[in-house]
Amino acid sequence: MSADHIVQIFRRVLETPDVHARSDFFELGGDSLLATRVLSAIARDFGIELPYDDFLEDPSAEGLFAKVTAVAP
Repeated sequence: MSADHIVQIFRRVLETPDVHARSDFFELGGDSLLATRVLSAIARDFGIELPYDDFLEDPSAEGLFAKVTAVAP
């Protein structure tokens, strides 16, 4: 899997096709409740549970994918 998979999660949760790997989730209209849906989807699809603070640090698909790969076994 790749950051593109997280882009697809963002698009589904935000209901917009206007998402790219470096798009800021919150600038696209995301909020904390939608962010938890993204984190749940990442946990389900990647098998990695990221804390909400990781999302706040870099709220982009590319940033979250970097976090996933950093903690993946």
